[in-house]
Amino acid sequence: MSGKEKIFYERGTEELKLKTTVAQKLVRELNHCDIEDEEKKDEIIRELFGSAGEKPSLEANFQCDLGYNIHVGDNFYAGYNCTILDMAEVRVGHNCMIGPNVGIYTAGHSITPKDRNKTGYAIPITIGNDVWIGGSCVILAGVTIGDHSIVAAGSVVTKDVPPDTVVAGNPAKVIKSI
Repeated sequence: MSGKEKIFYERGTEELKLKTTVAQKLVRELNHCDIEDEEKKDEIIRELFGSAGEKPSLEANFQCDLGYNIHVGDNFYAGYNCTILDMAEVRVGHNCMIGPNVGIYTAGHSITPKDRNKTGYAIPITIGNDVWIGGSCVILAGVTIGDHSIVAAGSVVTKDVPPDTVVAGNPAKVIKSI
């Protein structure tokens, strides 16, 4: 992890339920849009996300917690079944592509059962420009992925990824420089 500050939150509060309900209604609407209605999809993405650059694109079955903590640059693409647990900010640069079945998780929890059910924490995630994240990857809380990097399919990213590198594995490790 990059030393980013943890954000703590109480699970199950009325305020959190309200915020997630608003997001889930927009997510449902987005996932049921006519596949050819790009204008409507763009409108919903802009209402759901905190900010979006030019030409954001999400395939079906997208999921998120709050939506407003997600900020994406120009030409953002996420494949089928992308899940972003955005209890903290997720910032994605320009020209990023995310393969199918990718999970981006800012949220975490205590390891003690007593505390695990009451509070959670979240740490922001940053994904640089021109990054490719292969299918079925998991990006964990607090990670920064540097510009121009590639995360190979099936990788679990637990630590920062330097710019201009290819990482692979569980946990993901640098396998080459670009």
